[in-house]
Amino acid sequence: MKGFLAPVLLSLAVISSNAADTDKTVPLSDGKSFKGWDGDTNTTWRVENGAFVGGSLKTSVPRNEFLTTTRSFTNFVLRLKFKLVGTEGFINGGVQIRSERTKEPPNEMSGYQVDMGDPEWWGCIYDESRRNKVVAKSDLQAINKVLNRQDWNEYMIRAEGKRIRAWINGVPTVDYTEPDDGIPQFGQIGLQVHGGGKTEAWYKEIRIEELP
Repeated sequence: MKGFLAPVLLSLAVISSNAADTDKTVPLSDGKSFKGWDGDTNTTWRVENGAFVGGSLKTSVPRNEFLTTTRSFTNFVLRLKFKLVGTEGFINGGVQIRSERTKEPPNEMSGYQVDMGDPEWWGCIYDESRRNKVVAKSDLQAINKVLNRQDWNEYMIRAEGKRIRAWINGVPTVDYTEPDDGIPQFGQIGLQVHGGGKTEAWYKEIRIEELP
């Protein structure tokens, strides 16, 4: 038996090692600080229980606010957990990809937003402060079967070339290919809390794997 187990255990060790070697994801947050990120960390954003938290349940968020990476990305797989909670008004958030800060107003971002919020924003792609419209609608019927409202969910977003795909809790939400050659396919990642509601947008365990 020992003679049989030894090569089996060795094979498992090699497989485990290879799996670790192929995991090229890196954390974008340390869960303790805003290192690598930029935004209104005085009044809008805070770090709590290992998560970035934007907004307030006591007072209405006055305007859109974004916490953004300090560097840009092109092709990648982004994974993160999010929780959107609220008591009053417009309860909404989102994940910006391939985006940039606008000069006026300076709190906004321009670019793709993988959206979140009722009644029909979950999982769609909204072109924030650029075309100002939904460019890819999501399968809400499928999303509603797995969505944990007011609790933690997981986004996976894959941006590769002109194609953007997203999943919520493992369920596909959109598969969009950009038809406009003039739209940049690189930029910052941003986390949004939308203005107009007593709401908090929570984001944690943010990891990225850059693709060729």
